[in-house]
Amino acid sequence: DPRGIYTCETQSGKRSPPLQVHYRMCQNCIEVDVPTISGIVVADVIATVFLAVAVYCITGQDKGRLSRASDRQNLIANEQLYQ
Repeated sequence: DPRGIYTCETQSGKRSPPLQVHYRMCQNCIEVDVPTISGIVVADVIATVFLAVAVYCITGQDKGRLSRASDRQNLIANEQLYQ
């Protein structure tokens, strides 16, 4: 357990002011290094690209279908709006 109060002492006998150290040891911690972070980033980019392609393919198939309801609306002339 590295917690405690530490001081440095030189060969001439001078001492530094005391320094209190609080160190928390983690039993279940995972070391994250550069290859791990880069792997996570690459996997995230690949998953995002696959999701974007899937959404594009699904929405691209709706173009061939025609809805039974008419998308056109009959417009009212401006004169009839104010009467």
